Amino acid sequence: MTETEILRVLETALLCADAPLSVADLRSLFEDTISGDDIRRHLAALQLDWQERGLELVQIASGWRFQSRPDMQRYLGRLNPEKPPRYSRAVLETLAIIAWRQPVTRGDIEDIRGVTVSAQIIRTLEDRGWIETLGYRDAPGRPALLGTTRRFLEDLGLRALDELPALDAEDPAEALGVLAFDAAEGPRAAQEADAVVDGDGAGEAAGADAAGPAPAQEAAARADALDPPAPRPRGPDE
Repeated sequence: MTETEILRVLETALLCADAPLSVADLRSLFEDTISGDDIRRHLAALQLDWQERGLELVQIASGWRFQSRPDMQRYLGRLNPEKPPRYSRAVLETLAIIAWRQPVTRGDIEDIRGVTVSAQIIRTLEDRGWIETLGYRDAPGRPALLGTTRRFLEDLGLRALDELPALDAEDPAEALGVLAFDAAEGPRAAQEADAVVDGDGAGEAAGADAAGPAPAQEAAARADALDPPAPRPRGPDE
């Protein structure tokens, strides 16, 4: 096959796929043996071909996909003018702590936030497929150790946890909040997701706000006092 034909096959497969495709998936398209390095070289060529268009070819945790460029969001948003409810601060703070400090227990999260974390918040994040139980701490009661999932990375358009923005000591949930809102409101992989609300945690969030939620500076200081293992980067399937 000529290089032009290979590019056409890759482009068609990526545009028609309903999920990201790994390098191994893309290699299976061809009867002739094509190495993973050759596939990556052709993908880089496709990225150049599409760099002036409204779609871009990106690599995320589970593979490669086409998605709309950020500057197209304001136009595509007009197709669906009804915006979903925004994420509650309680949910965002909980998810941010899990993402940056994983693996953590529910008790760790409560120590950092300075308020009780409702079971509904944890259940909501689990139902969205953003967090999972990674194991259990060797402590009384064997509390579950929580961490983020591959779905979390995909919904934010990330390849690995080390691509998360730097944690803002003034507002630890802010960096993740920006990403989460983009994922919820933009026509990307997470566009179809319902906005996360914290149910039973609503009262908790409201109460925290009324009392002046644990100051972000204090929350960041409490987070720094913990010494959790480093996040586990997850790369795409080869």
